[in-house]
Amino acid sequence: MTHVMDRPVIRSLNAERHRAALLVFMVVVAAHWAEHLAQAFQVYFLGMPLPEARGVLGMPFPWLVHSEWMHYGYALVMMIGLILLRPGFRGRGRTWWTIALAIQVWHHLEHLLLLVQALAGANLGGRPAPTSLLQLVLPRMELHLFYNAIVFVPMVVAMVLHNKPTAEERAEAKCGCATVGS
Repeated sequence: MTHVMDRPVIRSLNAERHRAALLVFMVVVAAHWAEHLAQAFQVYFLGMPLPEARGVLGMPFPWLVHSEWMHYGYALVMMIGLILLRPGFRGRGRTWWTIALAIQVWHHLEHLLLLVQALAGANLGGRPAPTSLLQLVLPRMELHLFYNAIVFVPMVVAMVLHNKPTAEERAEAKCGCATVGS
């Protein structure tokens, strides 16, 4: 039986299509970041109460902000993207990409906990809304800004290193992401 990561589509995503796949993935990540930043801007700069600060898409579609399925789905897509695109990285870039993946695994588990609470109708610590473990000590909006930052930063470091490989990393690379002359 062929290992999932050895399938032609996955090999292609990590070889000739790696740059395009990373670009699409980063557009999704940036759009998600924009939503969190818009919500923080609404709260801290526009003075909106948190229940009314719903980001960009949450304004016309308020149910999105309150949908644990949507938040869980994004956390899952993020984790899958980090897993699927990891084989294309080598050396230092792979180390940083793996750090982002490890943090995202935890973030995903936190969203799974939130989703299970929403589906069961029983919240952690008897709280009025689904609550993640770290939410017991940090407010949800700020916690998710933190989670997104600590996943995003190592992703960016990984991509910079991936695009500026050492001679050894370049020799091992299966993709053409590295900039010419680096």
